Amino acid sequence: MKTVAWDEVYVERLVNLWNRELGLAFPMRDSLFKQNSVQDKNVCRDSSLIVLNNDNDVIGFLIVKVWQEKLPVQMSKITGWIQVLLVDHRYRNKGIGTKLLAHGEGVLCQQGKQQILLGRDPWHYFPGIPIHNEQTKRWFLARGYEAYGTEHDLLKTYNQTTAVTKPNFPEIDFSVLHREEKEDFLAFLHRCFPGRWEYEAIKYFELGGTGREFVVMRKRGRLIGFCRINDANSPIIAQNVYWAPLFETALGGVGPLGIDALERGQGYGLAVVEAGIAELRKRGIQKIVIDWTGLVNFYKKLGYEVWKSYTSFKKSLESGSDSSDK
Repeated sequence: MKTVAWDEVYVERLVNLWNRELGLAFPMRDSLFKQNSVQDKNVCRDSSLIVLNNDNDVIGFLIVKVWQEKLPVQMSKITGWIQVLLVDHRYRNKGIGTKLLAHGEGVLCQQGKQQILLGRDPWHYFPGIPIHNEQTKRWFLARGYEAYGTEHDLLKTYNQTTAVTKPNFPEIDFSVLHREEKEDFLAFLHRCFPGRWEYEAIKYFELGGTGREFVVMRKRGRLIGFCRINDANSPIIAQNVYWAPLFETALGGVGPLGIDALERGQGYGLAVVEAGIAELRKRGIQKIVIDWTGLVNFYKKLGYEVWKSYTSFKKSLESGSDSSDK
């Protein structure tokens, strides 16, 4: 066995290993893997490693990220993220995972990072460890990681005849974001939702987004809320449609959503979600996923049920704290 540096040349073999180990629940595509684990500028190549056997087959790998982009957004600079740590089941209990983790943690310590989160990275796959993977959770607990919460992906299937109409508030207008509204929208996000959601919108436009993935809410002409919507025609593979290959029909995604803090408590949050769903239904989408949320009861009002769940994990490397977990 030998370890090699992170390199795109191994993508096909890395994806094959992923699908052998995780593909039944989380089917990986080359395009998604390249988007999230190769093209993301935040991959920490010093920390990330690939393990090969004597036949040069990939039998394990570690992907670590740290914030490296030069953008004026609030992303944690003291956090390291482990996006994936995966070992072929035939090679487990040989210390491979332990060595990979020790290497990644060592580099992050040298860089002065204060905490590690499992998943939750920019261009992440998971917000934690899939909840039914008890062996993996025990493995990280034994290595000093702490479980601190639960997140969920939700799903609802609509019949072709199911009517979904936009909510009616006399003072509110809903519309799909127009290309010429980009700067106004990004300014709204910077003011009201600085950080991850702002970052994801910036990258969306950088990668060719035109606005069709955002339903916006205006109150007497002023932008006060938004809901992101995704489908197979979106310019990037968004989080809530990662696992679309599990379905025979087209999959859509809703979220994130946000309402200006000054306008909350009036039912606008649920309303903007309904507006987003209505737009996806207009596009012929019957299955819709809402990813990475703890607001199960909120979305139950619209008939959404838990589909997948994850346990969040973190580890402190030094004294200090950081609230930028999401």
